[in-house]
Amino acid sequence: MASIAKPTILLVNGRWHIPESYAKLAGGLRQAGFEVHVPRNPSMNQSRPPNADLTTDSNLIRGYATSLIEASRTGGQVGTNGLYGLSRNARAAKGLPGGISKLIYLTTFALPKGKAMTDKVAGFGQLGLMPISFDFDEDQTCVPNYRKRGLIGENFANELDPEELEAYLATILRWNGKCMYLPVQNTPAWRDDVEVCYIYTLSDLAVPIGYQRSMVEYIEKEGKTVRTVEIDAGHCPNLTAAKEVAEAIIKFSSD
Repeated sequence: MASIAKPTILLVNGRWHIPESYAKLAGGLRQAGFEVHVPRNPSMNQSRPPNADLTTDSNLIRGYATSLIEASRTGGQVGTNGLYGLSRNARAAKGLPGGISKLIYLTTFALPKGKAMTDKVAGFGQLGLMPISFDFDEDQTCVPNYRKRGLIGENFANELDPEELEAYLATILRWNGKCMYLPVQNTPAWRDDVEVCYIYTLSDLAVPIGYQRSMVEYIEKEGKTVRTVEIDAGHCPNLTAAKEVAEAIIKFSSD
């Protein structure tokens, strides 16, 4: 497999999403010649009460990435909590093939060790919005209250074919909301010897642009260079701006 010219891309599902949510983006990347993997996070197994969380998701992603790496692939978009120490350069220093070469963040939280998603929300004084934005059940599973307006974005959703929109909305499922409160337990992968990239989504209401820029600023203050690109999209650019996201990933991967 060492003859594969392009890196393998591992798309890590976000909150409420399943692999089918990324069909449009994954399809575009595959058409461009990339090998793309989209595993389903255990926290999206729809168990009530939840029996999977950040730890089980991180273990799954680390195991999945390790299996690709041991097949001599080089990595793409991966999760923060589970992948430190798997960089391509670290493995090369040990005489081992494969490894993670880039982290590409998209509509997600790039946090330091010991911090949870809710810490970022609290830092912006917006914890009070969570009960409004999300429907929490007694077992702490949750789903967005405003999938079209809050996640996708009203303007972007209205530009979609109605059937495509409904098919996508059907992939937004209940999730273990406790994960929002769980801190990054391990050394974050962005501290590794990898290139870090962030795709800004300017109209994102779930991870507002202020959050995104503050996370990139923190990483850069810690001594890492972060390459960025801006896309006018809400929290679901994998649906509404799949072409632009694919182009950004392709550019980051080829440089």
